[in-house]
Amino acid sequence: MKIATYNVNGINGHLSVLLKWLEESAPDIVCLQELKAPQDNFPHEAISSAGYNAVWNGQKQWNGVAILAKGMEIQEVGRILPGDPEDMQSRYLEALVGGIVVACIYLPNGNPAPGPKLDYKMRWMERLSARAKVLLEHKVPVAIAGDFNAIPTELDVYKPEKYKEDALFCIEVREAFRSLVNQGWTDSIRSLYPDETIYTFWDYFRSAYSRNAGMRIDHFLLSPELAGRLQSGGVDKDVRGWEKTSDHAPVWIQIA
Repeated sequence: MKIATYNVNGINGHLSVLLKWLEESAPDIVCLQELKAPQDNFPHEAISSAGYNAVWNGQKQWNGVAILAKGMEIQEVGRILPGDPEDMQSRYLEALVGGIVVACIYLPNGNPAPGPKLDYKMRWMERLSARAKVLLEHKVPVAIAGDFNAIPTELDVYKPEKYKEDALFCIEVREAFRSLVNQGWTDSIRSLYPDETIYTFWDYFRSAYSRNAGMRIDHFLLSPELAGRLQSGGVDKDVRGWEKTSDHAPVWIQIA
C-alpha cells in the first residue's frame, strides 16, 4: 500500500498538477493540505473521475485538509483536533482507511515569532500530542501525515543558521516535535534515510528549487503497529519543478 502526503497550496489553482501526479504516482491513500477552498468548492468530480474517494474539511481562502483513497471506503472519525472547541481553523481530519487510522494535519506556521501566531502553534502542537498519545494507546496501525511546519534538525534545512528564530525551526517547536515522536512514533522518511539531506519544500523566491535550498517539513509519523510494515519511501521532488506547481513536493511511503 502506497500512502502519500502533499501540500497542494490551493487545490483548484493546482488541480492539473495534482491530477497528473495522481495518475503517474498512483498512491492508494493521499493526505492533502492547504486546500484554500471552502467545503462546497472542493473539486470532488475531478477527484472522483481520477478514481479516488474523498473526504475533506474545507475553509474559505486558507487552510483545508483532505483524505483520498483509491478504491477504498473512507470512514471519517473526526475533523476537529480535540482540546479547543473555539478553534475553527480547518487543519485536522482523521479517518479509517484500509484498516489504518489516518490523521491528516496542517500544523500552523507560527510566524512571525515570537507572537500570538507562535503561541497558537504551540497550543496546537500540545493538542496534537495529546491526541497522538490516545491513538497510540489503541495499539492499532496509525499514520499521522501532513505539513507539520516543523524542521526537526539541522540536517532538514538549507543553511540552518538562518532559521534559528523562525517558527518552523525555533527551539520550542523542535522540542515539541521531538517530544511527540518520542511518544513512540517513527519519523518514517528519516528512519529510511538517517543521514541524507532530504527536502519537501522549496520557496518560490530566490530560485530556491534550482539551488536545492529547501527544508523538510512534511512528515509521516507511524505507530509501532505500522512502522514494522514500512518498506520504502521518498519525495517526488520532480513535481516541484513542474509548471504552476505547489511549493511543496509529494512525500510517500510504501507499507507492506
